[in-house]
Amino acid sequence: MATSTRSGVRDPDGGGHEPRRGAHTLRKGAGRDAASRTGPAAPHDAAAPKTSTGPAASPAARSADSGATETPTMTHRQIMEALSGLLLGMFVAILSSTIVSTALPRIIADLGGSQSAYTWVVTATLLTMTATTPLWGKLADLTSKKMLVQTAIVIFVLASAGAGLAHDTGTLIAFRAVQGIGMGGLTALAQIILAAMISPRERGRYNGYLGATFAVATVGGPLLGGVITDTGWLGWRWCFYVGVPFAVLALVVLQKTLHLPVVKRQGVKIDWLGAGLFASSVSLLLIWVTLAGDDYAWLSWQTYAMVGGSILLALLFVLTESRAREPIVPLRLFRNRTISLASLASLFVGVSMFGATVFLAQYFQLARGESPTVAGLMTIPMILGLFLSSTVSGRIITRNGRWKAWLTGGAVLLVGGLGLLGTIRHDTPYWHVAAFMALLGLGVGMLMQNLVLCTQNQVDVRDLGAASSVVTFFRSLGGAVGVSVLGAVLAERISGYVREGLAELGGPARGAGGGAQGGIPDLAELPGPVRTVVESAYGHGIGDIYLYATPIAVVALVLVLLIKEVPLRTRSGIQQGDDAERAQHEEKTGTRAEREAAPAPAPGGARAR
Repeated sequence: MATSTRSGVRDPDGGGHEPRRGAHTLRKGAGRDAASRTGPAAPHDAAAPKTSTGPAASPAARSADSGATETPTMTHRQIMEALSGLLLGMFVAILSSTIVSTALPRIIADLGGSQSAYTWVVTATLLTMTATTPLWGKLADLTSKKMLVQTAIVIFVLASAGAGLAHDTGTLIAFRAVQGIGMGGLTALAQIILAAMISPRERGRYNGYLGATFAVATVGGPLLGGVITDTGWLGWRWCFYVGVPFAVLALVVLQKTLHLPVVKRQGVKIDWLGAGLFASSVSLLLIWVTLAGDDYAWLSWQTYAMVGGSILLALLFVLTESRAREPIVPLRLFRNRTISLASLASLFVGVSMFGATVFLAQYFQLARGESPTVAGLMTIPMILGLFLSSTVSGRIITRNGRWKAWLTGGAVLLVGGLGLLGTIRHDTPYWHVAAFMALLGLGVGMLMQNLVLCTQNQVDVRDLGAASSVVTFFRSLGGAVGVSVLGAVLAERISGYVREGLAELGGPARGAGGGAQGGIPDLAELPGPVRTVVESAYGHGIGDIYLYATPIAVVALVLVLLIKEVPLRTRSGIQQGDDAERAQHEEKTGTRAEREAAPAPAPGGARAR
């Protein structure tokens, strides 16, 4: 226990939190701790007697989901079997989210919504996802991770089905908000479960599988959504219904394949007051950002009231967390330099990434006049870049243990991709846009998973869920703020460009759609000259959005450069938990004192541990 700390956060200059030095290497295909199993031993378990004798019996006291037996020291095949349900759950959530991206312009037009409603449909999901992510992370530290991820899938899919029944934008936005609750659980729990099963050193390659799942669902979603929207006998409502069978399959597979020990901590209560204050503070801030510049001026009494209220609630949250026995967000985590910098970098990455990419569907459909299906196909270069960078970087990180260069390279590519996309217009050659999107995808793929990885590498197992969700929270917060602010800016820019274009045509200086209050235009119904004006306005306005996002990405690059690289640990979350329980057992039973009192020199010159 020499390298552990009272706070549970690793020394930022240390090489790893190793409570037990005698068992520090995780070898591929090695057996798992027999003492932590509740079922029959697998044939390969005999090769790992690390904690199978003596005081190591303590971990057996933990109950496991569904009599589970698998742990992170399994073979690659066994790990993939355990991850299959989790990856399928992630696929369902991402597919259900991205499938509406290409259909959203059509959906808002059919429901009679405005550009503000378009932004709110996206923001509502990000808002609730952001506000609930830390709570999911804390629950993962206290109860069954398997039960939580299944609950998140059920919430997400039921909300998706409800959104398909919406007949106005208000109902759609409400169900999208509920979707965000499930999405918050899935995005946080995927990283937490992965960390519990696999050591940071080996986690790179499996993070690549998460990235690949993200890429496939992100590519497949818009394509499938476009086909469904363009198919007359289906219509856009089936974009919400199509994920239900996938979700049922994910629940079944999770029940059969995901087996994790359930860590039961006696006398622990959820800090519901802190959770409420946190959610209220974040929600009030995001609601202000979304409505400002549209329903009221940025500098108005509503702004002062909402921002002041959000700050007051945040201060009360900090006060509550500093006194809570089990805080939702342990404030001591931010004493660690890496965690603080990674969290702030995730905030700015979220602003630039979500804030810029969410408007791609509008660019291809409203600036270039493409159908939803073709718009989905046109985003493939960005997704391929994300797929390649996440999988390749993960495998190389597993091989050599070096991750800082990938973070830095990803941030540079993010800045470059956004800056180049800032030059696009409605008539920019597609191969230019494709190359710029590919650069953006490469950068995002290197950044997203590795910011979480470097954070998880810094914490004790009891804070694994909270720390993972903190990084996810800041990324989601940045995304929600980015979509809201850039969406408001986009609406204003489009209105201005449309007025200028119509004035040049000699027509009335009014918006033909696309402003904050004007509806999303149906290009097919517009006269030729007016359609050209609208397409030009959307192309120019969305290009401006990327320019505004570029300096934010530069801030993320600076923060990444300040992060100090620390060697990745070789023990998984479950193994660290076993070490901690064994140490507690030794303290209670006196085994540790007996061992320390034993003669130091052992036969053959070895020291007794």
